Amino acid sequence: MSALDLSTANWRKSSRSSNTGNCVELATPSPVTAIRDSKNPDGPALVFPESALPSLLTHIR
Repeated sequence: MSALDLSTANWRKSSRSSNTGNCVELATPSPVTAIRDSKNPDGPALVFPESALPSLLTHIR
């Protein structure tokens, strides 16, 4: 399996994020969604099908 290249992904941080740096960032390079730690942008990202994002957000809330 080859690694997904997220180097050109458009990462977004929530407008509700505090200034403490304790945030996650989200990118949606179709057909997947990726989430990473904003303090470690070169670190690993969780990647899953974009169709799973609504369910994930509902579960987190």
